[in-house]
Amino acid sequence: MNILGIETSCDETSAAVIKDGTFIITNIVSSQIKIHEKYGGIVPELASRHHLENINIVVEEALKGSGKIDAISVTSGPGLIGSLLIGTTTAQAISNILKIPCVGVNHIEGHIFANYLRTQEDKNTRTAVNPPFIALIVSGGHTDLILAEKLGKYKILGRTRDDAVGEVFDKIAKFLKLGYPGGPVIDRLAKKGNCKNIPLPRPYMRDTWDFSFSGLKTAVINYAREHKNIRTQERLYDLCASFQQACVDVLVEKTVSACKKYKINKIFLGGGVVSNSQLRADMTKKCKSEDIKLFLPVPSLCTDNAAMIASAGYFKIKKSGCGKMTKPSANLELKNW
Repeated sequence: MNILGIETSCDETSAAVIKDGTFIITNIVSSQIKIHEKYGGIVPELASRHHLENINIVVEEALKGSGKIDAISVTSGPGLIGSLLIGTTTAQAISNILKIPCVGVNHIEGHIFANYLRTQEDKNTRTAVNPPFIALIVSGGHTDLILAEKLGKYKILGRTRDDAVGEVFDKIAKFLKLGYPGGPVIDRLAKKGNCKNIPLPRPYMRDTWDFSFSGLKTAVINYAREHKNIRTQERLYDLCASFQQACVDVLVEKTVSACKKYKINKIFLGGGVVSNSQLRADMTKKCKSEDIKLFLPVPSLCTDNAAMIASAGYFKIKKSGCGKMTKPSANLELKNW
């Protein structure tokens, strides 16, 4: 079965064709980073305008040489409502023209299914992994710890109570005038620093699975204000390394602790922050020491893309059929199916 996926939840316009939920035939992503970087963050109005300009071009490119399309899968939330409407309207129009099913997919769920994808160049065959597993979804908009009990059956264990971890990276990078997006630049500079040279708090929140990174953000900003030499290369490198390590320590500790609590030996990671080299290294090391199987998407599939949406749609259709199209919503909850 070939599924056309469409993803427009934020600032990437993406379309992909996936075979049987795992094999990537095409995956086209049009990024808007250059458009938003001068503002230091996403401008919703501009994002939706550029989705409108790009969506037909991206879909046509994804369909080239893809063969017959059997169904459509589209992100219906959460995300920017204007951006979501471009994607869902396009998907429904194509569905009506081709007379094929169209299913709405939760964006967070898409990041989970990014772990199932492979390409012709990918020697590591990825097939559906049987739940249960713990999923950590970390991006500019989400920091969610999820228990997947069965395929399509989820329990939210914890979420951020304030800023998402990717959002904190962006805000600190903006304060330090490092550029946008903040995650890649802080990751790069952190490799030149010593994470032990600047003491920063670890917001573990021991009595809950929730996260909170606003206090850590404030600690970094206050430290930078108190130390006028922070923008010298060595001190800046150390601050980036110390901040990044504080975030990674919390993410790794809480995710592995959830595995122990629920007696689960599989972890799925997803979201743009999973591209972070320190998170990938530390989570890999910790899982190896705890005999936990770790599933990581390749970096190109960590950021928003339509391939993951098509994969999630395939498994949703296969298990539950294709019911009524989910209404797009900026705050769509992750629901069972």
